[in-house]
Amino acid sequence: MNILFVEQAKAHQQLLPLTYTRPVADLRVGILTIAEKWSKALDLSTYGFLTQPYLQPAFPAVEATNATIWIADGVLPDTELTQAIKNLQENETLYLDDQLLAARGADNPFESDSYHKLTFDGAPHQIQHTWDIFRLNGAEIRKDYDMITAGRESQPITDPHTITYGKDIFLEEGAKVRAAVLNAENGPIYLGKNSEVSEGATIRGAFALGENSAVAMRGIVRGDTTLGPYCKIGGEVSNSVLWGYSNKAHDGFLGNSVIGQWCNLGAATNNSNLKNNYDPVRMWDFGSGRFAHTGLQFCGLIMGDHSKTAIGTLFNTGTTVGVAANIFGEGFPRTIIPSFSWGGASGFVTHQPRKAFITADIVMKRRKMELTDTDKAILNHIFEASAQYRVWEKNT
Repeated sequence: MNILFVEQAKAHQQLLPLTYTRPVADLRVGILTIAEKWSKALDLSTYGFLTQPYLQPAFPAVEATNATIWIADGVLPDTELTQAIKNLQENETLYLDDQLLAARGADNPFESDSYHKLTFDGAPHQIQHTWDIFRLNGAEIRKDYDMITAGRESQPITDPHTITYGKDIFLEEGAKVRAAVLNAENGPIYLGKNSEVSEGATIRGAFALGENSAVAMRGIVRGDTTLGPYCKIGGEVSNSVLWGYSNKAHDGFLGNSVIGQWCNLGAATNNSNLKNNYDPVRMWDFGSGRFAHTGLQFCGLIMGDHSKTAIGTLFNTGTTVGVAANIFGEGFPRTIIPSFSWGGASGFVTHQPRKAFITADIVMKRRKMELTDTDKAILNHIFEASAQYRVWEKNT
């Protein structure tokens, strides 16, 4: 048996810029990515993706058989839904109203009429908009924590100067804590393999620190926050997700935000997550091509992979930054910054791919990784696909 995550063009478009560089099922929310959650929930280690053609070389599919479980994009597991999927027989689909959630069989359920339709009356979490990731992150940390730590014993906290509150604190092998405050009364705290919490850090759960990631000295984490692998944070962070290989190592505030991979936020980078008049925040929606009502009072920054900020960069409430953007200068830039932008509040020019490749290659080599030809092809595709949003190019 295996899993195939099938992605529809509408979902991919609606979750840009985060899905420019990955399928929907590779989005991280809670401790794990969506694909990793389903792999653990269904106890199936083999899975693949049916995604956009330009992403398929980096995220291959697996061969479908009569026993293949198909999972629709953005659907997150819970106990009730997982059991319903396990109960599926060959050529059965599971629907929530008119929405396909899952299927079992050899044919793509979005393209085949050979399936028998079953209904599901639960209310699973779903990632349908970029802001759903931080909105659901606290609840997903709690679910992932229970699944990951079930039947296992945490490594001990041996540092005598660390203060803990609450019982749901789990350290993987090699995790290190020094003279910190860990408060798990409102949610669990998970410290991944070889992660580090430095002196003076204050952390409130729910919180997940990925493998080889670190919280800097005097770092403040206000809860419902996730760091993927090989991340660093300092300053103040609240209800935010950094997916992996990204840094916010210095002072500054990050709140109600999602930061992609290979990003770096310079010292004193700050984002607003609340409007002065306390109105609900609107945010750019690539699916509709206009600003959408999030329904959220707190909504901060969405940033695609390989983007960077200089020291002192400021972001307004509800800002979206694309892939491979470089933001600097005084003042607040616009709240939609296209991929491959170079500049800030005073204006932008185009960040050419060849220059972006040079930076990405240097950054990735620091982690003993390389920018592959496949990576470059994906970034070149994004450069062309995002050209319509770089309006200054039309005036040159």
